[in-house]
Amino acid sequence: MGQTETSEESTIDVVQRPIFDAHFHIIDPEFDLIGNDGYFPPTFTAGDYSERGSSMNIVGGAIVSGSFQGFDQKYLEHSLAVLGSNFVGVTQLPATVSDEEILRLDRIGVRAIRFNVRRGGSESTDELDHFARRVHEVAGWHTELYADASTLGDLVDVIAALPSASIDHLGLSAEGLATLLKLVDSGVRVKATGFGRVKLDVAATLRAVCDANPRALMFGSDLPSTRADRPFHEDDLGVLADAVGEQHLDAVLRDNAVEFYRLPAVTVPT
Repeated sequence: MGQTETSEESTIDVVQRPIFDAHFHIIDPEFDLIGNDGYFPPTFTAGDYSERGSSMNIVGGAIVSGSFQGFDQKYLEHSLAVLGSNFVGVTQLPATVSDEEILRLDRIGVRAIRFNVRRGGSESTDELDHFARRVHEVAGWHTELYADASTLGDLVDVIAALPSASIDHLGLSAEGLATLLKLVDSGVRVKATGFGRVKLDVAATLRAVCDANPRALMFGSDLPSTRADRPFHEDDLGVLADAVGEQHLDAVLRDNAVEFYRLPAVTVPT
């Protein structure tokens, strides 16, 4: 798991700051799941998410489709309706999807398409360049990739040239850091998520990305942390706060993602 552990409490007050949770999953047994290499995730409904996140001041977020949900949109439509207008969706679609369906999903709050390079369950990366550009042209969507940055190979230049893209979980590995920073230099965003699933020094990676472009980092809880060695804990917020500092913390916790997901009307309680 991540090499950075929280050994002492952060000196920066973070838990009650407004947070846009840029990466979490909803797993509702009312909707079909697809086994991924025999794995079926435990239940984690929209209600479970609200209860689990009650210790944080979550003002919105992004529901991310997992490998175990394939191209199903029904769970996402339901979850967005339950959680409300400050929440958006990141979906998986086949390249054969119609423009009309993309626009319908946009109307209910979907704002991005995901390519799950690591686990599968999404469209093939053979379609990445064309499909990512198409959804951006049709609906203004960006593209999100779940991948070990060290394995991206020839996709690096393709991703760097996309209109708008992000990489999940800090790029996953220490070996991928140079590639991750190259992508950040090209304008790609980075999810500050999954601290308990990565194989890297979390704090050092957060600092490196923030130094390269403080607008790139976006915090996400990664709840319910399916298949992670260690699930998300609120102490992870302290690691994040100490790494990026007071100057950038509110942007990383909220503002960067609100802008990326095109949600300028997110209400922050005073």
